[in-house]
Formats: sequence, structure tokens, C-alpha cells
Amino acid sequence: MSEKKGRMLPMSGEEVEVDGVYKNEWGRELELQRGNIFPPDPQLGTTEWEWAEMSFDNHHEGETDPRLYPKKNDIDQQGKITNPRRQMGRGKKGPGD
Repeated sequence: MSEKKGRMLPMSGEEVEVDGVYKNEWGRELELQRGNIFPPDPQLGTTEWEWAEMSFDNHHEGETDPRLYPKKNDIDQQGKITNPRRQMGRGKKGPGD
């Protein structure tokens, strides 16, 4: 797991540059934030860390943002998606159009 595409992986003791989940040589996963220091592995000591997954904050509980719902008095009803199956016309689609 030493080098990928000419770039060295970060080592224990170096600063984390990007928020995310990182995995070391033995597969131990750890979520780290930018500015943290890559820790040593309890068994390996100094180890390389590979970025495995992006971290992001999910600030909602699975609900659609109410600002995105179409309102009855909206002037631009054509520009709003009011049905999940609604499709916008984008020119000719085939021989019958």
C-alpha cells in the first residue's frame, strides 16, 4: 500500500488535509477531520493512511427542503418539478416528434 500513481500516502504524524475516513495498512478505519494528525497504529506504530471515503455533514433527517416545494401562488410553475415523472421537453426525441 506504499505508493499510488506516483504519490506517497500520508504517514502517522502528518497533518490531515481533507475530511474523510482513512484506512491504514491493516485495514483499520478512522474518521479524521482536516487539521488532525494521522495517529500511529497500536500494533504497527508508524503507518501509512489511505483515504477511503469522503465525510460530509447531513443536516437534515431525510426530508426534502421545504423551500423546494412548489407553492400555489408561484409565478413560475413551468420551472418547478411538481411530479417525479415530469419531464421537460428538450427538442426532438425520435422519428415521431
